[in-house]
Amino acid sequence: MIDKQTLIPNFEKFSHKKPFSYAVVDDFFPTELANQLSSEFPDFDDSKWHEYKNQIEIKKVSNNWNVFPKTTYETFTYLNSAPFLNMIMELTGVPILLPDNGLNGGGWHIHANGGKLNPHLDYSLHPKLPYQRKINIIVYLQPNWQTSWGGHLGLYEHDADTKGPGKLVHEIEPIFNRAVFFDTTQNSWHGLCREVSTPDGICRKSMAAYYLTTPPKDVDQRGKALFAPTDDQKSDQDVLDLIKKRSDINQASSVYNQ
Repeated sequence: MIDKQTLIPNFEKFSHKKPFSYAVVDDFFPTELANQLSSEFPDFDDSKWHEYKNQIEIKKVSNNWNVFPKTTYETFTYLNSAPFLNMIMELTGVPILLPDNGLNGGGWHIHANGGKLNPHLDYSLHPKLPYQRKINIIVYLQPNWQTSWGGHLGLYEHDADTKGPGKLVHEIEPIFNRAVFFDTTQNSWHGLCREVSTPDGICRKSMAAYYLTTPPKDVDQRGKALFAPTDDQKSDQDVLDLIKKRSDINQASSVYNQ
């Protein structure tokens, strides 16, 4: 599906990027494949989706292999295959990358008009496997995306004093067939820095897979995403309580929808 030679230029400065290691690859899939993957997404109101709807995240997701159509199933299988992971290890310089065949946190993601995702750090330790989450791949799949629709992926500095996100350093527009790779272990604060503002019937669609590695001895034990409030939420105690529960592996599911 992917020609390694086309990826090499995009990863030449991967480990030197700020605020953390990342690469952006346009025209990632062959165009025909990208169009087919986009067409296989369920409608936003389909029962296949699991919904997150609260003050820090408004989106729907599905990582259920049983509902993936043929091409989507084949593509996730390829993204978790040894040949693809070997290629990503070589490109990123990460010596060990393992697939998460359960797609924990991955799979299909979709945001309709009003969709949001506060700055956050992804989970550190996999909840069911003894590995650390290391590299994310996200591929955007809504054709003819318009800049005015927002939904940009924001990459933020880490503020050592507040232990939260600092300055927004880079915005990545979710244009069709653009892939983003990034290292999640470098205080990698990211989220939607612009709320999704799309016409009726248009959604921000993406597919995601996350790769694991052997954890270091001092690994962060976080098993759920740690969110940060936006500037207008910093004094909102309800939001701060929500964030605390959302980061607790035993309470997170109780606040997905509020």
